[in-house]
Amino acid sequence: MRLTLIAAACVAAWPAWAQDASVAAPSQQIIVTGNPLRQADPAAPASVLSEEALATRRSSTLGETLDGLPGVAATGFGPNASRPVIRGQDGDRIRILSNAGASLDASSLSFDHAVPLDPLVIERIEVLRGPAALLYGGSALGGVVNAIDNRIPKSPLAPLSGALELRGGGAASERALSGLVEGGVDGLAWHADAFARRTSDLAVPRFTVDGDSRTRVINSASDAKGGALGVSRVWQDGYVGASVDTYRNDYGVVVEEDISISMKRDKLALAGEWRALPGPISTVRAQAAFTDYQHQEIEGTGEVGTTFATKGSDARIEVVQTSTALGAGRLDGAWGLQWERSRFSALGEEAFVPTTRTQQLALFGLQRWSLNKEWHLSAGLRGERVQVDSDGDADGGTPRFGPARQRHFHPLNLSLAAGWRLGEGWEASASLARSQRAPTSYELYADGVHAATAAYERGNLNQAVESGRQFDLGLAWQGGPHSARISLFHSRFSNYIALAATGTDFTTDEGDLVPIYEFRGVPARLHGLEAEGRWQAWSQAGQTLTLEAQADLVRGERSDTGEPLPRLAPWRVSLAADWQSGPWGLRLDVQHAARQDRVDANDTPTPGWTLAHLRASWTTRLAGHDTVLFARVNNLGNTLATSASAIPTVRALSPLPGRSLAAGVRVAF
Repeated sequence: MRLTLIAAACVAAWPAWAQDASVAAPSQQIIVTGNPLRQADPAAPASVLSEEALATRRSSTLGETLDGLPGVAATGFGPNASRPVIRGQDGDRIRILSNAGASLDASSLSFDHAVPLDPLVIERIEVLRGPAALLYGGSALGGVVNAIDNRIPKSPLAPLSGALELRGGGAASERALSGLVEGGVDGLAWHADAFARRTSDLAVPRFTVDGDSRTRVINSASDAKGGALGVSRVWQDGYVGASVDTYRNDYGVVVEEDISISMKRDKLALAGEWRALPGPISTVRAQAAFTDYQHQEIEGTGEVGTTFATKGSDARIEVVQTSTALGAGRLDGAWGLQWERSRFSALGEEAFVPTTRTQQLALFGLQRWSLNKEWHLSAGLRGERVQVDSDGDADGGTPRFGPARQRHFHPLNLSLAAGWRLGEGWEASASLARSQRAPTSYELYADGVHAATAAYERGNLNQAVESGRQFDLGLAWQGGPHSARISLFHSRFSNYIALAATGTDFTTDEGDLVPIYEFRGVPARLHGLEAEGRWQAWSQAGQTLTLEAQADLVRGERSDTGEPLPRLAPWRVSLAADWQSGPWGLRLDVQHAARQDRVDANDTPTPGWTLAHLRASWTTRLAGHDTVLFARVNNLGNTLATSASAIPTVRALSPLPGRSLAAGVRVAF
């Protein structure tokens, strides 16, 4: 609370001469994540969800909301805990951001830990496919997902505006309500939002588990709620603001029928930007956040079995150079400093990681030289210092983690990229990166049974930095309402930290045998492609018919043995027809996933499937307010399907949702 009052006081005290509410901040129609120079790069491998596209895709988790975008799958631990998988990589290789700041939680530690971000209150999601370690650290080695909201307003607002959304139905019998209200006057802008969501056990096509026929995923219900308050001082060339938000989620764990998780997360965020500065620096951006996260695993008796807690802070500052002439072209650049510190603890019977502390300090720089907007060349460098400490057995209990320990790492990341305008709407891009990631606390210090994976997981104290090289080639075309894009990628790791079987078993206190796995560095490679296209087939008298297609493929294996890397999505293709007639919209999606039989020794093949989805919308004005009514029918054929990117322990217990009808209404004022 004291921090909140200090932040609010700083905003209120911002000098009046820095205000000018009469001129709004410039509108940015480009992808801002990983782009401190705010320059367009259409051939970059990225996706954006906002407005209607986001409204119709919103699900209860971030992973499920993004699943099906080019190159993006989901970990799929039931309907409540699902992180994005990008180009076959997940966990601490995919950076989850909230307004470009760290989202501190425990979701990367275990598949049954949810991401404390609810899509109901997110206004825009940007997904970067491929390495972004240069700007966000080694945990962005595989990609970035940035959830963007307006909790800290960045530009002047109308005196009063807002929106209210109500939705219900679907395979989980969702009942959800979200709303926001915001406004501004005399350079002061404010924002408030809140949401509540309840779901029941997920309805699925009939399947069998150990001879038991089911049409529901047992213990998959949830109850989530949260909200935020934010305020900013806004002027013509910048803003400074603060927000506080809270998130609560109680949900079942599908692999354990009598276990539920009670999660809470509180956060204070500060952010500011100052543009159009005189001299060699044109823009300065800064942000900081303080996060208190905890979740408890509750036994069927009501007792707390294990408590996971993360407390931490992060800060980031970016300085953008004033564009200058260099030779026949122009030089632009940005420099930055990033700092993070967190303390993680897991106390209880299923704690398999000791209390740890992680600190990271990084400096990075990016320079871009462009010639007549026809082509550009950019280079970047990032140096980090990472310290990961273990308290060992200092917390008491059964001695297992040993004495306190400390490891230091110094990852170094380099990148080169180029882009060309080829004429007639064509653009090409190529990038080469050398990325490194420091091992996480659990890759170093884990030592215990992990219920979510049904295995005994053991860290490696001598773990080295994960290191790899990535190459990406992109080609994009835009011709009026028609567009196409293709990306090819190849990654080769000299040291890829994988959870590998040891061939031995561990006997639990109950007398059960579980396999022992150890985090090891192995050589590995991943490669694949993503393609998407959009063609407006017909347009007449306010009616349009647009056809869309996309496909993606990822292959990954250990370079030394040829064994496939675990939980890779198979090749996928989807086709869509989108019809618009004035306020009416109708869309049919057909998605196909091939059989995945390239699996590691500890997995089984996943059958292929084809699913069809139908959605409709109607935009109108009711009582003077812009109103959108929408409905969707998922899995029209009620086809039984499972996700190859979900871990085997949950795949057989939680198929993809069955046929269902969901509907909602959104009113803006």
